[in-house]
Amino acid sequence: MLKGKKLGFIGGGNMAEAMIKGLLTASFIEAKNVLVSDPRPERLEYLHQEYRVRAAADNRDLVEKSDIVILAVKPQIVKEVLCDVRDRVAEGKPVISIAAGVPIKIIEDALNHGALKACSVVRTMPNTPALVQQGITAIAAGSRVSKTDVKIAHRIFEAIGKTVDVDEVHLDAVTGLSGSGPAYIFLIIEALSDAGVKMGLPRNVANALTLQTVLGAAKLAELSGKHPGELKDMVTSPAGTTISGLHTLEAGGLRTTLMDAVEASTLRSRRLGELALENDNADCAEKKSG
Repeated sequence: MLKGKKLGFIGGGNMAEAMIKGLLTASFIEAKNVLVSDPRPERLEYLHQEYRVRAAADNRDLVEKSDIVILAVKPQIVKEVLCDVRDRVAEGKPVISIAAGVPIKIIEDALNHGALKACSVVRTMPNTPALVQQGITAIAAGSRVSKTDVKIAHRIFEAIGKTVDVDEVHLDAVTGLSGSGPAYIFLIIEALSDAGVKMGLPRNVANALTLQTVLGAAKLAELSGKHPGELKDMVTSPAGTTISGLHTLEAGGLRTTLMDAVEASTLRSRRLGELALENDNADCAEKKSG
């Protein structure tokens, strides 16, 4: 599906590198067909030396030479970047965004700028385990995206983990769950390891036990097909050690706290999207009045 296609990354940060590494490792694309633009020459040199990908002269050069464009820049500079390249984005050329919190409408408006061309915009939400090819990416397609473009997006992100389709309205919840979720798990890992040390285990042993316990539990949940509650019950014997620990977790409100954390992150993501739209509308109004 990507054979012969030229894939261009506007931005060469960590997530772009993870995607490049995954795509090349999986042999989904050849290094010569990957272009990257970035304001840091040393970053471009690193990516070229490490992965043999090509450095573009600038964003405009990259867009013109690419069949598919990956928008991998910080959310606050998305509009500036798009305004600079929009005359180079041919009608129907797929633009895939990994910029958190930036609605499809803003991307489409910035690319169209009053023109009648149909921009094919796909918005995605990957997460940081993509850095070790164990991510999960939610994919939301704009109204003008073809089924083929959606399949291409899935193909690209399958190189760094798994993918799911969602409506754009659900991307804030995705951010709250899988986008922010690794931080929740890291906190749990740290706490469990600290608990092992408190009970007398050496730190290296506590870390090893914690990491493999989390990895193993996740794998068991994935492969068994059983409900998490059923798996929990498999570990819990009457009047045993596990039920005593679970009672303490419930008393401490762990379940409610985690649900509240996902809700808080989701609401914050939603608000950031609303602010982006408000600023976009204000910019449009200012341009019209000017």
